[in-house]
Amino acid sequence: MRDKKTSYIRLLHASPKAPAVDVYANGDNILADDLSYGEFTPYLPVMPGTYTIDIYPADNSDTPILTKELVLPEKTIATIAAIGELPELELFIVEDPKEPLQPNTSKIRFVHLSPDAPAVDVIEPNGSILFKDVSYKDITDYLSITPDTYTVEIAPTGTDNSVLFVPNIRLLPDAFYSLYAIGLVEGDPYLQLLIPLDGNSYIET
Repeated sequence: MRDKKTSYIRLLHASPKAPAVDVYANGDNILADDLSYGEFTPYLPVMPGTYTIDIYPADNSDTPILTKELVLPEKTIATIAAIGELPELELFIVEDPKEPLQPNTSKIRFVHLSPDAPAVDVIEPNGSILFKDVSYKDITDYLSITPDTYTVEIAPTGTDNSVLFVPNIRLLPDAFYSLYAIGLVEGDPYLQLLIPLDGNSYIET
């Protein structure tokens, strides 16, 4: 049985061109082993408190590429993303808030983690704008939407110059999703959209 104060975190490697990494908390507690770009860990139960996070290249614990202190409140559900381009790596926290969800609906939001992309709009093929003028490191509010299969395009705000086309996004009922834009508009790895199920869909705190 979990402590009533338990929090839950997952890690996301969203730093373009960075190698696979190992992530440690408070010295020797490993949170992620050989986490590659674009990958998430499962949600991990952790106690609230202050943590020192060290990120190393996978299988090389000589010198961390990032050391950061992280304060985690109790009963939090969150994704902790490694973002930015080396050597300006940083940790970015995306909390999964508990909020009402009407039966047989889904909720989606957009998280802009592409370091060289301008502010963007997320658009449906019919021209309907789901999210508008979202800048790097912005997290939108959740939007209620009918469960279905969707196609979206991402374009610099105010233009129809699509930089990413994503078909066949299947949204199930009674669930929360985040659309994470990662990668680079100019260069490799190119811009892509990660669409995980958020922990607030099924984790009780």
